[in-house]
Amino acid sequence: MTYFYTTNSWTSQPQISENQIEFWKNLSDKKNWRIVQLSNGFYQTEYKSKDENWQDVTRRETIESAEAAIDGSIEHYKKRLDFIKGPKVVKTFE
Repeated sequence: MTYFYTTNSWTSQPQISENQIEFWKNLSDKKNWRIVQLSNGFYQTEYKSKDENWQDVTRRETIESAEAAIDGSIEHYKKRLDFIKGPKVVKTFE
């Protein structure tokens, strides 16, 4: 049996495209999200894409859990945007 594997190493962080950054900015703004109720009673979270179409993301049983999912997604993408600036110093020693 043959195994194939690959490794990568960078001397700096991988560069993120401008399109990806714009996508994350769009998803980190709550005005670009909505919740719709489906015919089966579930609630679906959706975000507005660049071309003004709504893209479905998740389905939840309650409107509260759907909004919590949106809030969690917003926080996730805000963190990604924050880390584009580079590593954060979390502790220093003297």
